[in-house]
Amino acid sequence: MNILLVEDDNAVATVMVKSLSEAGYSVSLAPDGDIAYAMISESSFDLIIMDIMLPGMNGLTLCKKIRGLNINTPVLMLTALGTTQNVVAGLDSGADDYLVKPYKLEELLARVRSMIRRSQRDTEVSDTGQSALTLSDLSLDSSEKVAVRGKKKISLTATEYRLLEYLLQNKRRVLSRADILDSVWGIGFNMNTKVVDVYINYLRKKVDDGFDTKLIHTVVGMGYILKTE
Repeated sequence: MNILLVEDDNAVATVMVKSLSEAGYSVSLAPDGDIAYAMISESSFDLIIMDIMLPGMNGLTLCKKIRGLNINTPVLMLTALGTTQNVVAGLDSGADDYLVKPYKLEELLARVRSMIRRSQRDTEVSDTGQSALTLSDLSLDSSEKVAVRGKKKISLTATEYRLLEYLLQNKRRVLSRADILDSVWGIGFNMNTKVVDVYINYLRKKVDDGFDTKLIHTVVGMGYILKTE
């Protein structure tokens, strides 16, 4: 597995490269966002780990630019900024996961393993052509990573896609915020459950707005459920 690490702190980068290499990964290092962008444009990686605060192009801008190239490589963002707003900003830029500093190397490695497994699973599902997840007039296409409701095609970010996929896989079942965090964001996601509420609202605007029948429902004190009214 080839990992690109984008980190400008030499001491931090040295420790991370050593740990990732000892875990069996092949690691390339980019010291700033501009060099990372050039490397990503020219080479293929299985995972990108990037700090947000970088010389030149910052991590948020870098992530948006590579997503603009339709590069879907999983991205793990690292930052000292751990508020809900900062987490959402990172995910909105196209990141798949978010690790707040300071963190333990064991947590980083666990997150890397989880993201790679998830990426491999998504690729396998796409390759087998198993693309139908539906409820009422809503369907999710795993090959194109888009949803369709009625005749409306809905474009989703990577995080919105995983959230809607999880809701559809568990339709008509009440899901707690903790369950959603664990399943959509993976092992030990270091954030309170407010991030779930933010992304549920994002999905509601895309999936329910403009339709008489609402599919995403809040169960007060318990969580969320995807069902017809």
